[in-house]
Amino acid sequence: MIITVHFIPLFLLRNMFEPLIQFFLSDWFSAFFNPQRRIFWGYLCSALIISLFWFIAYKKKPLKIAFHEIFSANSWLSKSARADYLLMIVNSAFISFFSLRLQGISTIFIALSLAWLHNLFDGNLAIVKEVSAGVIAIYYTLTLFVLDDFVRYWLHRWLHTIPLLWSFHKVHHSATSLNPFTVFRVHPVEVILMILGRAFVAGVCVIIFVFFFSDKVTLVTILGASIFTFLFDVIGSNLRHSNVPLSYYHPVERIFISPAQHQIHHSSAPEHLNKNYGIVFSLWDLWFDSHCFSLKDQALFYGLQKAESKPHSFTSLYLRPFLEARKIITSFFIAKN
Repeated sequence: MIITVHFIPLFLLRNMFEPLIQFFLSDWFSAFFNPQRRIFWGYLCSALIISLFWFIAYKKKPLKIAFHEIFSANSWLSKSARADYLLMIVNSAFISFFSLRLQGISTIFIALSLAWLHNLFDGNLAIVKEVSAGVIAIYYTLTLFVLDDFVRYWLHRWLHTIPLLWSFHKVHHSATSLNPFTVFRVHPVEVILMILGRAFVAGVCVIIFVFFFSDKVTLVTILGASIFTFLFDVIGSNLRHSNVPLSYYHPVERIFISPAQHQIHHSSAPEHLNKNYGIVFSLWDLWFDSHCFSLKDQALFYGLQKAESKPHSFTSLYLRPFLEARKIITSFFIAKN
């Protein structure tokens, strides 16, 4: 009887932690080997190579100093960085759970939309038939990439300018140091919004192209990732959240967001407030008056303008946004009445 009492907790603990360990190894750790994920080892290595070249060739720093700058303890071992890692692990489970359910909803949405178009155009599926499959694939991939970036620009902008959404997005901007894993420092509510936004764009593109081009529609990919997303990640997307202020020439920064420009977006300086919302293209910022060029050797400080007492605690990262959102909603209804 005594043996049974001692072994029950061990059995329960094993059943509790085995699924977590399996998930950690199969989903989170496998992200380093998945070209569809931002932290794929190839993208991290390309970011390292670009960083070393920038420090050595442009900044004229010795290799040892360059490595010290890139792997500084403040960027990788600070409280802010440790909070990034925690949110990455926790949100990975949340994203996997939500994405699987969203796939079914998206499939139903696409099927119903295609049926509606089919009835609207009297069954004239694949109206455009003379275009080659290769040309259609390129058009589809480019359209999806550009439209997705445009929608993400506006969603990102609303996350800043709508107080209710900002209460959740501020979790990302509470980071006081940046590293490639800061991209995962987001509240689960923001994760839902981003997944819904990207799913909507993908669904609309699929509906339009499949209806007009039928089975010719394919996505141009490299290693399973969209070719444009692959190129974006290879040329240093991970440097956006880093201590490497790589800037482009101003004519280029009118079209593409440089890592230095996104670091300005994270700056706590008042003059940088609501600047550089773009993900890939800075054209949207230029057209909608939120553009800011990078400056040479610009010193930036990160974090929220109104510092919180414990910006990297579980309460600040997960619970406080809900409390602030409830306060905003309550104030709204009180004002209405």
